[in-house]
Amino acid sequence: MPDAFQQTIITGFLKNMLLISPILAALLGLIIGSFLNVVIHRGPAMWKLVDDDSRRGNLAFPRSYCAACHAPIARAHLVPLAGYVALRGKCALCSAPISIRYPIVELLGAAAALGAYLLFGTTVSAFLAAIFFWFLIALAAIDLETGFLPDALTLPLIAIGFAANTAGFFAPLTDVVIGAATGYLVFWVIGALFQRLRGMEGLGQGDAKLLAALAAWLGWQAIAPVVFVAALTALAGIFVMRLAGRETSNTTPIPFGPALAFSGALIMTVAAIAPESSYVAVLLPIFP
Repeated sequence: MPDAFQQTIITGFLKNMLLISPILAALLGLIIGSFLNVVIHRGPAMWKLVDDDSRRGNLAFPRSYCAACHAPIARAHLVPLAGYVALRGKCALCSAPISIRYPIVELLGAAAALGAYLLFGTTVSAFLAAIFFWFLIALAAIDLETGFLPDALTLPLIAIGFAANTAGFFAPLTDVVIGAATGYLVFWVIGALFQRLRGMEGLGQGDAKLLAALAAWLGWQAIAPVVFVAALTALAGIFVMRLAGRETSNTTPIPFGPALAFSGALIMTVAAIAPESSYVAVLLPIFP
């Protein structure tokens, strides 16, 4: 039995860990968010999704550079968030504006890591949930900028979901296998019917694969709530676009990936916070 002094030391250590762990999680998330920006910028060109003559490089080389003048960014300015603030959102050499996407993605990366920690604590589940959130951030940003959801991200997300649930972290393996197949087929059929009736693409194969990936993590029970929340999110996005003065019509391409990504992250969060609630217990019986 520890004496009073030992108890004080142990209590102080635990309190410090409770304070430090969220900070460490957020710092790790900032670093990952910085890497996600590299994936978002260079990935589409690497994967031949966009035509780009600027030779963006791969995920390792060259070091980060200004997208306008291609001058390497000084190491002191590569610190997530702080570098953007120090540069006041402009290249130090040519003064070209740096996209606001960079600090936003870094903040989202930090929020993803911190959120996973707060939801699951210092566990393997937290690490896996952070990976899930980070993938969704990258996919949403790439879809917004290019209109593509690359196989290089959706297919590994499906595989990692299967692997995680082989060990039973988030849902029974049978549920996620059925869910991935069902999610893909549902969107594939809807997309095929829409193209046949309207003569234009409504839902792309990337959307179908992303829904399959979400179901590979959350199970078939998640498909209906994910699609419902995503549809509401997309409608809200269209409403905001119109308020901002941007014209939209039935033929205006609206990326659905960001809405699916937000919905998937939200459903995982709700299920982790309130797994015993009636809504979650009926529609999404995961996280036992």
